Amino acid sequence: MLNLKGKQIYLRALEPQDLDFLYQLENDTSIWEISGTLKPYSKKVLRLYLDNAHRDIYEVKQLRLCIADMNDNCIGLIDLFDFDPKNKRAGIGIVIAKPEDRNKGWGAEALSLLCNYAFTILDLHQLYANILEENIRSIHLFEKLGFEKVGLKKEWVRTNNGFKNEIMFQKINSNVS
Repeated sequence: MLNLKGKQIYLRALEPQDLDFLYQLENDTSIWEISGTLKPYSKKVLRLYLDNAHRDIYEVKQLRLCIADMNDNCIGLIDLFDFDPKNKRAGIGIVIAKPEDRNKGWGAEALSLLCNYAFTILDLHQLYANILEENIRSIHLFEKLGFEKVGLKKEWVRTNNGFKNEIMFQKINSNVS
């Protein structure tokens, strides 16, 4: 049986009570650069999103899970996106909401749990991540968990201060053919 529980955190489906957390996170302009967000989200729109969050990954091509501490407090989100069952791949992204909650091992544990889920349950051949070149902490996290740098997308992300490079990382599951 697959367990989405680690030593410090566990992954769970988004629940209606996560609305305020989701609202704060999605409207945090400091992370819009990495999420591609261009405008604020209303609680109404996010409530509709939560109402449909149960839909199957094969239908919506995305899976968003809450990273929860052992007291069931949502501390971050982790996603599979651009799910491609034919080619057995998906993108993966993660955010720990509060800066003071970073560097505690929670992100590594969440990423490890989701990689295991993607490779064993979804039978994916590969996962990939797109990380801004300056995001040293995320680069370290993904490399620590076996992701390899496979490319550089020059001036890929437009910001208020110009364009930034983005690095593409991949993790191949050699157990899938």
